[in-house]
Formats: sequence, C-alpha cells, structure tokens
Amino acid sequence: MHVTDAAESPLRVALHELRGKLEIPDHFPPTAQAEAESAARAPRIPAADGAVATEHTLEDATDLPLFTLDPPGTLDLDQAMFLSRRPAPPGPKAGGGYRVHYAIADVASFVTPGGALDAEAHHRVATLYFPDERVPLHPYVLSEGAASLLPDRDRPAVLWQLDLDADGALTGTSVRRALVRSRAGLDYAGVQRVLDDRTAEEPLALLREIGQLREEREVARGAISLNVPEQEIVEHDGCYTLGYRAPLPSYAWNAQISLLTGIAAAELMLASGTGILRTLPTAPDGSVARLRLTARALGVDWPHHTSYAALIRTLDPRRATHAAFLQECTALLRGAGYTVFDGTAPAASEALHAAVAAPYAHATAPLRRLVDRYTSELCLAASAGAAPPDWVRAALPALPREMELGTQRANQVERACVDLVEAALLRDRVGEIFEALVVDIQEQDPTHGTVHLYDPAVIGTVETAPEGPALPLGHRIPVRLTEAEPGHHPVRFTPA
Repeated sequence: MHVTDAAESPLRVALHELRGKLEIPDHFPPTAQAEAESAARAPRIPAADGAVATEHTLEDATDLPLFTLDPPGTLDLDQAMFLSRRPAPPGPKAGGGYRVHYAIADVASFVTPGGALDAEAHHRVATLYFPDERVPLHPYVLSEGAASLLPDRDRPAVLWQLDLDADGALTGTSVRRALVRSRAGLDYAGVQRVLDDRTAEEPLALLREIGQLREEREVARGAISLNVPEQEIVEHDGCYTLGYRAPLPSYAWNAQISLLTGIAAAELMLASGTGILRTLPTAPDGSVARLRLTARALGVDWPHHTSYAALIRTLDPRRATHAAFLQECTALLRGAGYTVFDGTAPAASEALHAAVAAPYAHATAPLRRLVDRYTSELCLAASAGAAPPDWVRAALPALPREMELGTQRANQVERACVDLVEAALLRDRVGEIFEALVVDIQEQDPTHGTVHLYDPAVIGTVETAPEGPALPLGHRIPVRLTEAEPGHHPVRFTPA
C-alpha cells in the first residue's frame, strides 16, 4: 500500500508545515555556505604541530583499496574500509589475525573552528531525515562532495588501523591523517549476494569473517544487540509507503566494524585522560521486571535463568509477537547520554555503555553527527601522544547538552514523519477494520495502549470506551480506524 497522488499533496504540505513548526533550517547562512565552498576548493588540513597542511603534504594512503558500504544512492559517505589478514606470528599459535583499515571523513579539514560554518554545525548538531528531503549537518558541497569518501576521488581522511587477533580481539590501535581513495561504493543487498554465493574476493569476504567474530565477542561481553524490524518510510516514484525492515547480516557485520572503532576510540581517550564517551546506564531492575510481564503476555518464552541479553538473540523478528517484544525492548536502552572528561578519566561504571557492555564513543559519522568530529581530533592526539587542540577542549563542556538537544530533535522528526505518512496512508480509510496486535498498555490505564497493524506497517494508539474492558496485551484483535489526518490527527483506533 502506498500514498496515492491524491494524498501526496496534503502530505507534502504537512511535511513543509512540520519543518516550520520545528524551526528546521531550509538553507545555510550565506557566510557558512561561502566558507564551505571555499573549503571544498582548498581544505585546510590540521597538522600535528598546529600548523595547516595541504592534500599534497598528507601521508599518501591511496594504495589501500578501500570500499564503502551504504544504502543505494547514499552520497554522504563517512566511512570506507579495507580488510586483510595478518601473517601468523612465529611459534605454535595458528592464525595471525586481521587488520582493519577504516577511513573516516576528515571534517575538521573543511570546518574552521569558530567560523560561521562551525557555528551552524553546532546549531544543527545532526543531519535530519524527512521523506521528501534531507536537512544536512554540512552543506552539500561538503557532505556529498569534497568531504565525502566518494569512489575514485582522493580525499583527506582520519585513517584508523585496528589489529585483531585470530579470535577477533582488538590488540592494537593507531590513528593518523592520510590521503585516501575509495575504489568502490557498495550496497548491503549486493554485498549480501556475493557473500552468500561465495564469490566475494577476500577483502569483502572478510567482512563476514570479522563481523561474526566480533558478534561472538559481543555475546561473551553480555552486550545487547536488538535485531528490531524498523518501521521505515520507503519512497518510490514520488510516492511513499511504510514497511518493517529487518537488517541484512551484511548490515550487522558492517555495524560491527563501526562498533569496533567506537570501542577503540573510547579506549584511546580513556588512556589519554581527555575525551567524550557515549554512555548508557544499566537498566533498573523494575524495567526488566516489567519487560518480563510483557514477554509473558506476548507469549515469548523467557526462562528465569536466561539473561535479557541472551534472550533477545533467540528471537525471530519475522514473528509478529517477537517483533513486537523487540520493539518494547528498546525501552531498556533509554537514558543514553555523553560523558566528558578532561584530566581524569571517569570511573569504570560511569564510562560504560550498558548495551555495548564496554566503554564506547561516537566516532564514525562526522558528516552527519557533530560530536564525531571532536572524537576524531581527540583520538588523533591520543594516538600521537600529544595534547588535544585547544578548540576541541574548549568545546567539550557544552557538547553533551548540544548532542542531547540535537538527538531529541532528530527523534522528534523521525516519529513525526512516520505519523504523517501513517495518516496519509489511511486518511481515506477511517471507519475500516484492521487486524492488529496489542503490544503495550498503559500501567495506570489499561484501556489505553498501542497496536501494530499486520498490514499496512502502522503503529498507532488504541483506546476502549470509558469504563470499558482492559486491552488484552499480546493478543490479536480487530480495531477500527477512528482518526487519520496528516498534520492534524495521527492514526487512532478503537477495538472493533
């Protein structure tokens, strides 16, 4: 099912009104745009001694046959990788392990600290995604041009070298600036095909091998890895539809490389005494207890001796009740924030990201997320045994609050856009009956809750009549659509 042409116009109007309501900028200030265009022509690459280098004086690493892996059509390419085996060491131990070269877009070479473009990036904080357009953190001349790791283009980059042993454990980390050149822009579906039919050449075939080893280490740490089918908006020929997307294995293996880099970044910064971590407290016992009740209501078998982290790895996101439970599991991942330190590293409990089960930092998406630019500079300094740049230190205290507000706005945009598309899909079907699964009910008022429709992929609120019966959590029920008006009323249902 998709939004028809008749519904397209009110949806576009509603999206335009949403951007106005949320005060989303529709252009870059002229001074910021001018800075971006100038930097695109002549990037000012920070040198180790505080001077400014050029692409001609950078270490040349263009011999590395890097590749990018992103959704089709992506132009703001933050990361490129090259994977290889390391020779076996002398002695009886078999296997030499692996080497991961991971290039990250060097945004600091294009954004002058304290300039107009820097100020605008701190105002925007993150790239925002709407069904009909993208509102970038940096002007397109940089984010989809001079700073993006596009294939067959020489680009300044922050180049990570991550050495792993034969079991996938991190044994060595170094970070430096270098000139790189991606050889290919790949997508998840295409990579999955060649990995499945065993025709991938070794650098790409190693993505599965390393990814699976890192997943095994993730399990051993007790980390939480939610394979949640995401409700997503899909555009095709100017129309929009909703679906649930379960990530391909290639997506998960690629994410393991990014996660590995974030863990390595956290270790570097903690060792140096200055940094900014992405942290998440351990979920309180009460939240886990409530989730056990939800599991029981949804018919999800959760043996008493099985941990939450172990349970979710046994679930099948293609089963409706399991998918609904996985959606509810995200409640335990709330409360994430950023922890800054300068001079003294935080205690282990304060440095932990509970879902990662290790210290972790955002490090791999500087074109789309503000904090990653600062992580790159802190890690470059730590790897070189040097003090971080003054402009980085000066910005650290304000970054957690800036990122919090930016993340809230991004989440608000995502939810509001889904609400709009849901309403546009169903606006002509008010009064119809749909099959739905009750996935949540309010503790204080069990006549109010949330349902997932089986078709289309819509999540909406449901409520019974005043003084009516409690909603049957975990049960499949027919519901009647009572409201759906883009920009005015999100979808609402009552039991039929």
